[in-house]
Amino acid sequence: MLPDIASIALQFESTGAGIVFLLARLLFGGVLAFMGLNHFLNADAMTGYAEAKGLPAARVGVLGSGGLLVAAGLAIAAGVFPAIAAGAVAAFLLVTTPLFHDFWAVPEDQQQSEMTGFLKNTVMLGGALAFLALAETAWPYALGGGL
Repeated sequence: MLPDIASIALQFESTGAGIVFLLARLLFGGVLAFMGLNHFLNADAMTGYAEAKGLPAARVGVLGSGGLLVAAGLAIAAGVFPAIAAGAVAAFLLVTTPLFHDFWAVPEDQQQSEMTGFLKNTVMLGGALAFLALAETAWPYALGGGL
């Protein structure tokens, strides 16, 4: 008979596991923040791309999503409000990935680039979901804060 593990809180058992988890947060959150910063640094080009994909109020969408990615990335890296940050990233990627990287609907010469973007976002969605699943766990080396 297997023990009921539903009530057992997940925890990081060793210092090494905590350091690896911190490294994962820094890498994942840092990439998200960099991607968000890119929305501001290349706002004109990204707005043109969003307009070509049919996004209404494209400039607002580009800047808003940039802000979301920067804030959520820094929050995940710091371990602050992890459920909100990871949930926001997951929702953002779930919606935007098929809309903006629709490799199946673009001309053949654009398919590889769009597929790469689609797959990159899909992997990041998986990471966001993993951090969301761990949001209720005490994160080692985190600044803290949560709901």
